[in-house]
Amino acid sequence: MEKRSFGLYTTVSVVIANMVGTGVFTSLGFQVLGIHSGFAIIVLWLIGGLASLLGALVYAEIGAALPKSGGEYYYLSKIYHPSVGFLAGWISFLVGFAAPVAAASIAFSSYLTKSVHFAEIFPVLQGFPLVSIFAIIIISITTVFHAINKRAGAVFQNFFTTFKIIIILFLIGAGLFYGNVQDISFMPTQMAWKDILSPAFVISLYFVSYSYSGWNAAAYFAGEIKNPSKNIPLSLFIGTFVVSGMYVLLNFVFLKTVPIAELAGQLEVGYLFAAKIWGTEFGSIMGLVISFLLVSSISSMVLAGPRVTSAIGENLSFFKWFAGKNKNDVPTRAIIVQSLLSVIYVVTSTFDQMITFIGFTLNLFTMMTVVGVIVYRIKQPNAERPYRTYGYPFTPVLFMIINLWILVYGLIYKPHESMAGLGCTLVGLLVYFIGKKFSKEVEV
Repeated sequence: MEKRSFGLYTTVSVVIANMVGTGVFTSLGFQVLGIHSGFAIIVLWLIGGLASLLGALVYAEIGAALPKSGGEYYYLSKIYHPSVGFLAGWISFLVGFAAPVAAASIAFSSYLTKSVHFAEIFPVLQGFPLVSIFAIIIISITTVFHAINKRAGAVFQNFFTTFKIIIILFLIGAGLFYGNVQDISFMPTQMAWKDILSPAFVISLYFVSYSYSGWNAAAYFAGEIKNPSKNIPLSLFIGTFVVSGMYVLLNFVFLKTVPIAELAGQLEVGYLFAAKIWGTEFGSIMGLVISFLLVSSISSMVLAGPRVTSAIGENLSFFKWFAGKNKNDVPTRAIIVQSLLSVIYVVTSTFDQMITFIGFTLNLFTMMTVVGVIVYRIKQPNAERPYRTYGYPFTPVLFMIINLWILVYGLIYKPHESMAGLGCTLVGLLVYFIGKKFSKEVEV
């Protein structure tokens, strides 16, 4: 039986840290390429927050009813079939955590190298791919912390998440009181509604949904959370609500302070914002601070992801090696393998390639889990449910409508990335049935 080591504060920290980070500090530059209304962009983030809150309310029910680590792998195995659960775990193992860790690490390195000109300070570094090098270094450091023991990982997580919230609130306050007002409208004008009804809006929502991904993080190590029937719903709701508010306010002050022309296509949005308010030198300092905020996102995903891989290994003998834990009950092997995959992504892919690639598959399996809550109620009407979804069945149905909207537009406007996600899923199905022939499956 798993030891329950994580309390409410750590669990909320993981949810917040998984959500806040890469997306909110990098995606606005891509959104303003096709949307020029401040009102439309705020609506964009509000829809993302609404979808996340709806999803969190639904996930809280299944997380409290089935409080065992593994997330979608465990839920979909119990609700549908072990093969469906394996596909969710396969995507989490191959893409869902390793790629976001790599993306967050690249964002960390981009902010770091933008703020500190290492090649000028150390001429010997000229010509080296410093962004990739620093990304690999930060992956290695967080891997060591979480591979040692749970307490070290929890302390590390809590510190950086608290630091992150303080800095974000500071940026929001600075933007509200000191940011220059740019020529951008936050009113529902005709142009704003035209932006909202355009394909560019839905494409941007594709990136926003990635920025909000992580609201279900507590589900991945539910078996290690103290008092799960209370803390899982609370952590999901509190984390999602807090992050939604911060996202809307942070993007408002970014737009209020930095001209859209300067934001367009830029990755280091936070650096540009800080430089506008305090000047280039202090902007570099704040850019350096933001780079370390991303450490919390990297850390939380290094913590949560391997729990899925470990859960698969405990139930499928051909994945048994990944279930290995050290004397402190930490899935060390799974942590190391996930980090190695992240390093491979850093070396072989760009930031935007990783973002667009993982979005489709994550939304697909998240929606399947939400549908699964309805299916589980039908199949197991008498099962113990310490928490029931508020607003059921409208809550899961509205969530599904929003996600179908994103998935359909993903297939139309991002066909290569979407088909790549489907291709990885089909490969996972092949691996499952081949592995099943040569091993004995354990009941989940």
